Amino acid sequence: MPSNDARILLQAAVPTAAVGAIAAVVSGVVTGGKGAVGAVVATLVVILFMGIGLYVLQRTAKSLPHLFQAMGLMLYTAQILLLFMFVAAFKDTTLFNPKAFAFTLVAATLVWIGCQALAQMKAKILYVEPDPSKDEKPEKTGPSS
Repeated sequence: MPSNDARILLQAAVPTAAVGAIAAVVSGVVTGGKGAVGAVVATLVVILFMGIGLYVLQRTAKSLPHLFQAMGLMLYTAQILLLFMFVAAFKDTTLFNPKAFAFTLVAATLVWIGCQALAQMKAKILYVEPDPSKDEKPEKTGPSS
């Protein structure tokens, strides 16, 4: 993974993990141990889904740059739908508190998306790759006076 991609991943994953830890503590205090487990599971799901999505998006940007924007929109839509499916699948579980799971899932997703957008805006990524083989001066093509 190139350094820009790893930097963006870290700038999104670390705040998301911090929010997940805070949510686990709050959920543990409010609803007990099952709330903390739900918050931890939700945080791991968000980091896994969004991390895979970021990887796929970066690969698409390098191999098919003309599809980058459409792929990004499709990817975020698919991720949000999958996260809703997770909430629906685990709404009646007894393994953890489903409300703590759902609230943490939403909070961690919003933090990830916000931090990833901020990291993308701050990254100094070239839109055009410069050609290193052309170190000579360009030829004049217009009329010279």
